Formats: sequence, structure tokens, C-alpha cells
Amino acid sequence: MSRLMFFVRQGRNARGGAHIRDMNYPVSDHSDGEKFFNPEPTLHGGPRRRKGFLALLRARLRRDPQTWARWPQWVEDPAPEAVPEDGPSVTWVGHSTFLLRLPELNVLTDPVFSARCSPSQMAGPKRVRAPGLALEALPRIDLILLSHNHYDHLDLPSLRRLRAAFPAARIVTLLGNGRYLDRRRVHEAHELDWWETLSLHGAHITATPARHFSARTLWDGNRALWGGFYVQHKAHRIFFAGDTGYTKFFSEIRHRLGPPDLALLPIGAYAPRWFMAPVHMDPDDAVRAFADLGAARAIGMHFGTFQLTAEGIDDPPQALAAARARAGVAPEAFFTLGIGQSARF
Repeated sequence: MSRLMFFVRQGRNARGGAHIRDMNYPVSDHSDGEKFFNPEPTLHGGPRRRKGFLALLRARLRRDPQTWARWPQWVEDPAPEAVPEDGPSVTWVGHSTFLLRLPELNVLTDPVFSARCSPSQMAGPKRVRAPGLALEALPRIDLILLSHNHYDHLDLPSLRRLRAAFPAARIVTLLGNGRYLDRRRVHEAHELDWWETLSLHGAHITATPARHFSARTLWDGNRALWGGFYVQHKAHRIFFAGDTGYTKFFSEIRHRLGPPDLALLPIGAYAPRWFMAPVHMDPDDAVRAFADLGAARAIGMHFGTFQLTAEGIDDPPQALAAARARAGVAPEAFFTLGIGQSARF
């Protein structure tokens, strides 16, 4: 079976029973009541609408497989550090998955522990770095933040394992994703629209806008919302951007919610720019977003784990260093972690 036909069949199989198309949403500046859209024009030029499936396929086929290590050849990382238990800390598990340890609150972002980010573990992008923490090695998890439904962010096998291991953990996501999860036996996820706030475990979690899109199959494009999260817990403020292109909303997030102590910003999956610029930041965009947010510190993410686009495996952190120098940003202000590495904040 071809890879394309595999994904088509997966999409058809997903259509049985109650479907995400049955959902209705409040009409707003980013929803027509049935589907979601980005409310601002493309900032890098070009059309407002995303290019279609054939353009996506062309971009995927243009990747250079020699720039990334291939499974089962792993990219070697230093042994994971012990996760600090004293004081707030952040640990990079890989891609967009972080463990945040706050006072009396442990948070996971977009947890993906599977070998592939795909509808099946038989096909699709494979990880080239093992998770920096095994799921079994995690401390108690209280809160899971789920930014959108792409397979490299919403991983059903990982969510089911986490639900079994930590039944009291609460999942917070954007409109449409909780209902999708409920139909797949991951129950009781809290859905938020942009700018809505939920209070859990003493934390205030606000869903924030992002410039992106959503799909699990060829038939459910933009039927669920995407976004980021701003978490206020005691004296700490953390912004997790999810997946996004550069957007005017970074400045609005700062204006509405205040500058975060720590921003987790995507810096990878950006090439080729003719295709990815509207929905994925490159390091220059991320440094600009860092300034807009007024964040005290930022950590780069969304790179070096799955080959999704055309840039080399080491290009994002190298490009971040160059972008940071051009903008006069100190290395200790916006940096990256190694897989399994932790930082206090």
C-alpha cells in the first residue's frame, strides 16, 4: 500500500460514527461556526489561504533525507539529567514536549512519547532521539496542555498511557479537540476558546491565539481549534506557544496577560519558507516573538526530534544563535536545551 493511500484509508476509517464535522462552535473572528481560520492576512506575503494538499506533498518530497539520522541510528545525546525537585524547572523531553515543575504542580505540554508521529506506528515520521524522560520515569502529572490535533502534538497512544498512569491529571485543550479525544476513550478534557481562562490546581490557564491550522485526516481540516497557553501559578508565568507562525497576537498576549517569565517558542520545521512561513516560525521570527512578548527568558522547541520539513537537524539552534546575535539578545535569554536537559527559572 502506498503511503498516500495509507493516510487516505486512515482518514476514511476515522469517519465512522459521530464525526468532528457534526460540531458547532460560536461564530467569532476566527470561526464561522463550523470551521476555524486565522483572522489576519499572511505576514510574509502571498495568499491568506493555505496552499493545498499537492503543495504539502511537494514540500514533503523535497526534504533531503541525508540531513537527518535515520532510524534505528539514533542521534546521541548526553545522559538525561536528574529533574530538579527544588524550585521551578523545565525539562525538554523532545519536540514540543516539556515537563514543567512548579510548586505543587507538574505540567506536560503536547506529550509525544511514541516512536512515530503518525496515524500508525508502521509508517510516518520516526523520532531520531529517544524521549529525554521515559513516560514511566515521569513524576506525578497534574496538568496536560494540548495545543492542537496534529500528530506531532496530539499522540493518542501517549495520552492513553498518561491517563492510565495519572488518572487524576487534567487535560486542557482548544475547541473540538476534547470531543475528538472523548470519542477515542480519552475522557474529560477541558476545551477552551482563545482568551478563555480555566482555573485548576491553583493555576490560571488561558488559551492564547496562534497562527496555524488543524487536521487529522484529509476530511477534517480546521474543524478543531489550535492555540497556545499562558499559565499563571503563584508567582510564575509561563507561555507555551504550541505551533504557530509569527503573529500580531504575541504583542496582544503581552498586553492582556503580561510579559511571561518563560516562553516556550517553536524554532523548527520552517523550510521551505515559501510554504511554511504562514504557520511555522523560523528562528528570526521566534526572536521577534520573544521581543513582542517581553519574556524574561525563552527556550526553543519543535526541532531535532522528527524530520518534518527540509532544514537540517542542527540548523534551528545554529540559526537561533545567528538571529539572536542580529537582534542583540543575550545567549542566556533565549536558548535551547539538550534532550533530557533541565533548566531552572
